[in-house]
Amino acid sequence: MAKLTVIKLDQSKAEPLEVSDMLAEAAFNPFLIKDAVVYQQAKSRAGNHATKSRGFIIGSRRKLYRQKGTGSARPGDRKAPHRRGGGVAHGPHRRDHSISLNKKVRKAALRSALAEKIRRQQLTLLDGIALESHKTKALRELLEKLGAPKALIVTEEIDRNLELASRNLPTVEVIHPSQCNVYNLLRYEKVLMTRQALSSIQERLIR
Repeated sequence: MAKLTVIKLDQSKAEPLEVSDMLAEAAFNPFLIKDAVVYQQAKSRAGNHATKSRGFIIGSRRKLYRQKGTGSARPGDRKAPHRRGGGVAHGPHRRDHSISLNKKVRKAALRSALAEKIRRQQLTLLDGIALESHKTKALRELLEKLGAPKALIVTEEIDRNLELASRNLPTVEVIHPSQCNVYNLLRYEKVLMTRQALSSIQERLIR
């Protein structure tokens, strides 16, 4: 078991947290991390791009004019793709961009990313993150004191003050431990995580 340093908001030390070696000393695997990032990005794509083919256009299917004798091309109905207001030929349609990734692979990738954050000292464990004020300025000053003006905050208890104080900071993201993934960890150089949040993530990853 590895012991990680835990600090309070005033930067005084709290009781250290014991973390399993399976999590704290996981090897860095760039291939797993790359697969996890691709999986996460593909899953977040909306895939709602679509166009109307001639079958989706509302209108009459009547032949516009006779086939022969007009000197013009052979007519179809008004929904034909080559006519103004007609359907789109071979256009994009709704699709699911998500890909599958084995659950064990996703867990291994998250363990690898967290362990690398610990090794690089980019993960700061907090005893708690209860704010006294909902002011954005107060949270900004706190993050600067902790050396993490741009950070991902992972906590189990997202109270009203933390939610209001963080929503106007574009370089700060607050998430629940269940939302923690490899892509989120890589987006931010610094990660502030409560001891309860890390314990929750550890329980999920090593069982």
